[in-house]
Amino acid sequence: MNVVVRQGDGPSTPWGEPMCVAAAEAEGGEEIVELPTFTLQDFRTLAVAPAASTVQPAPDTLKGMHTNVYAEAQPQQFATELGGFPVQVRAVPVQYAWDYGDGGTLGPIELSGAPLEEGAWDVETDTSHVYAETGDYAVTLTTWFYGEYSVAGGPWLPVAGLNDVASAPVPISVWRSTVRNYADDCLQNPQGAGC
Repeated sequence: MNVVVRQGDGPSTPWGEPMCVAAAEAEGGEEIVELPTFTLQDFRTLAVAPAASTVQPAPDTLKGMHTNVYAEAQPQQFATELGGFPVQVRAVPVQYAWDYGDGGTLGPIELSGAPLEEGAWDVETDTSHVYAETGDYAVTLTTWFYGEYSVAGGPWLPVAGLNDVASAPVPISVWRSTVRNYADDCLQNPQGAGC
């Protein structure tokens, strides 16, 4: 059966036997089928993988020190069905937001952050946070994905709205450091304070 499928005022797409004509040019007896719209609700039913959330240093950090956080997310593609039509969907990460667990937040922003260089410590970054109190916290990350879809091989169309996907919380313990000066020479007095 030859069917001309069409999304709104967009171009026609062949369905069944190869055929592609504008709806206005369809001959009598041929059926015109409106393509379904892939909504944000449909987008949220897909198993979009959350971003990997990393905290540096972890699982322990220090009070008053810059603690770095960053996200790693990849574009993803899905094949699904809507109203009997095959649908291809692309999900692209575009925004990130962190809740540091102590009342501090950041975002949503387009920056995903980045890992520190090996051996780096207490480095301020665009996504770092300074904890003012000791304790156990959970750092949570939410990533927003932009979506676009293609129905039955038709043109790629944007999904209206962004899909927010939460990553697993990263536990972190914030400790305090204490610095003391000692006058003992540990070589001469191994039992001295601080030795």
